[in-house]
Amino acid sequence: MSDAVADILQETAAPARGRAERLVRTTNLRTDPRDCLVKLSGEAARPAAVHHAIEAVVIGRDGGVMLIGWADDADCPVDSVVLATSSWRVTFDAATLARVRRPDVETALGAPGAYAFGFFGLVAAPGLRDVPAQADLEIRLKNGGFMPVTQPVRCMTAEALRDLALGYLAGAGFMGNPQAEAAAALDAGLGAQLVALNRAITGRIVAARHVERFGTPRRQPAGSIVVCLYGKPEFLFVQAALFAGRPGIEEYEFIYVCNSPEMTDTLLAEARAAQMVYGLNVTLVLLPGNAGFGAANNAGAAVSLGRRMLCVNPDVFPRDPAWAARHTALVGALPAEQTKLFGAALYYDDGSLMHGGMYFELDQALAVRPGRIEPRRLARVEHYGKGAPAGSEALVRARPVPAVTGAFMSADRGWYEQLGGFNEDYIFGHYEDADLCMKSLSAGTPAWLHDVQLWHLEGRGSVRRPHHEGGSLVNRWLFTKQWAGAIAAGVHGPQPTHKLLAAPASAKRGRREK
Repeated sequence: MSDAVADILQETAAPARGRAERLVRTTNLRTDPRDCLVKLSGEAARPAAVHHAIEAVVIGRDGGVMLIGWADDADCPVDSVVLATSSWRVTFDAATLARVRRPDVETALGAPGAYAFGFFGLVAAPGLRDVPAQADLEIRLKNGGFMPVTQPVRCMTAEALRDLALGYLAGAGFMGNPQAEAAAALDAGLGAQLVALNRAITGRIVAARHVERFGTPRRQPAGSIVVCLYGKPEFLFVQAALFAGRPGIEEYEFIYVCNSPEMTDTLLAEARAAQMVYGLNVTLVLLPGNAGFGAANNAGAAVSLGRRMLCVNPDVFPRDPAWAARHTALVGALPAEQTKLFGAALYYDDGSLMHGGMYFELDQALAVRPGRIEPRRLARVEHYGKGAPAGSEALVRARPVPAVTGAFMSADRGWYEQLGGFNEDYIFGHYEDADLCMKSLSAGTPAWLHDVQLWHLEGRGSVRRPHHEGGSLVNRWLFTKQWAGAIAAGVHGPQPTHKLLAAPASAKRGRREK
């Protein structure tokens, strides 16, 4: 049993008067603004009580406010939770609080069955700087009653607050299907707050970027290979060794974007050595924090010089020694609609196929909501031929596909910019590549797959932590919200019916000659 649970079981039902005078003189229950900071004003509410606890109030400076607690409110539902200081107030609407199971509370209260006693919520407030040592709160009930609470405040950076909230989301004990429950909580308001918080963070990080160039291209490169690094600096020199000296690679520059500021000195030395040893043109974009996949690629594209932008993972290496020359030849020979945005055939280290294009599925899952079961639709990305043996030519033939992976994606610079690049609402990584492909399809040009062959040591180019899992939940929800309707209308399944996804006869020109 947690200390908070033990303490609350010893409390009397009636709260002491005057514990939160600042809150008792607040606004009318029906008109109190929700999920935003407001000036203090209002009138008193009637006291009432249920078993409850506010276990944590976390404030991210220049970030927002997170609230964690629980309430036994099955018979008397919570309406809102109000947190006030001398200069600002935030009201968490109960409808936007994520409700989760708390087995420790169930045990302590002797609950006859499972119930979502726990709750947590987040309100993004990028301009928040006034952080008190403790907070006065009220848990307000639907019957008009209130329960005042005083709770110490934990202060941290906005980035730490984001990661805490995402990690809490990933580890939450939901009542039903975790993916569906998380999507329901995000739909209710948590998703918008997380996206807003992350947007403010990535904006500050990218604005503070530092650029170092090693080597100068003799002319405009045919393409700029943009690689995002996170947690593993060694991949820069490994890629330089394996890409250097290949036919046609002299036409390309390398842009490495660092999402791990602690790697800065190592990367500066590695980039300098790669340029000196292999003669590659290497540019470092050093960020003071983790901006995520989409924002980092956009930052790399912004300083690139090439006519094309190639998004390449750090764990991708040449399988075909002449891949660069082949890539350049394809772009020059094929119709523009086949090369505006395309991916490559990627293989695992055992020779089996990892990627022959991507398609979308729409899963049906059930979320357990208060008093009802709610069906939910969730989009999912699948790879054509994943795990197929080497030599599966039909799976890597040139053709339009619903999407290609961001592990290797080649885009015409003008088209990439016209589409707005990667959507920076996505957190850390996952689904940005599918989103970009859906934007391209909606604009009239589908992504293509061409038989340019590379190895992909999937998942080895970065480290993964609990808050990244939370980011993936947000990203799947966001992608579903944005594109589920369009996917259902002809882009669903491995054999989509969308008119732009039927390969013309001219596609045969993109196949590898035997």
